[in-house]
Amino acid sequence: MKWLNQFTLVMRSNLTTLRESVENPERLLHQLVIDMEQELDSVRASVAEAVADEIQMRKRAARDRDEAESWMQRAATAMKRGDEAIAKSALQQKLSATARADRLAEEHAKQQAEVAKLQDAVHDLEDKIRQAKQKRTLLSARLSRANSTQKIHTALDRSHADSAFAQFNRLEDKVDRQEALTEAWERMDGKDPDARELERQFEAAEREQRL
Repeated sequence: MKWLNQFTLVMRSNLTTLRESVENPERLLHQLVIDMEQELDSVRASVAEAVADEIQMRKRAARDRDEAESWMQRAATAMKRGDEAIAKSALQQKLSATARADRLAEEHAKQQAEVAKLQDAVHDLEDKIRQAKQKRTLLSARLSRANSTQKIHTALDRSHADSAFAQFNRLEDKVDRQEALTEAWERMDGKDPDARELERQFEAAEREQRL
């Protein structure tokens, strides 16, 4: 069916675009569903036309059968009157109407089968659209989570927490080094740091007494 081939081409084109572009996947998913819904509208229009043709064929077949029945009655009336020529012509008209009705009935049966296939295709497409919408919702949620996670990692990468801690560690190392050097010089003097402090206190007291 032409519409089905067209729909397949549209879907392949959209899927190719979806695979090739990563700028805005959520927007592409949304557009894919829109395209499917538009194609569904087109298919429904085709179904409506097919149903209209089927109804028209059924009515024409019924009219031809009514016409055949009418010619049969006219032929019978002519035979009663003894007018064989008119009766024969009426029978010919009856046969023609019956043949048309039979052909239309055959076409009507084929059209009914085609309508049934189209209606099944519509239901199948509706199911696919529902599934596509569900997938769109799930993928949108996944994309949202992925974007949020990416933003968090980006923020952490840009933060100065690690560099700040590294700077604190370097300062702490410098203080430790300075304290170690001070202690080393005091040990080289051969005096305990507490003793040196006590001497400084006595020296200060002696200076005050001299004043």
